[in-house]
Amino acid sequence: MNPASCPLPIPADHPAFAGHFPGQPIVPGVVLLDLAALTLQQQLDLGARRWQLGNAKFVRPVGPGEALVLSWKPPSANGAIAFAVQTAGGEPVASGSLTPYAVDANVPS
Repeated sequence: MNPASCPLPIPADHPAFAGHFPGQPIVPGVVLLDLAALTLQQQLDLGARRWQLGNAKFVRPVGPGEALVLSWKPPSANGAIAFAVQTAGGEPVASGSLTPYAVDANVPS
């Protein structure tokens, strides 16, 4: 099965740009991971989730206003979802795997 994909918008005025890095802002890796997880959650209709990061590789910085695309493969047998982020032109930005877990009401966030 081919990977699915969708746009991964990061607003040019995202608050993370203010401190990362002044004068030459880039998207922090944690923001890319968070947006990837939230987008997968929505696209795969997973409901509220916590995520375990299996691995992540960042190969290129992303500046304000850059158009990105998130693609992913169907979950593996253990539930892990392999993903990739690239520019709209196809240049790799990041990749990794995330495993979703249901939010347990008894575990503090």
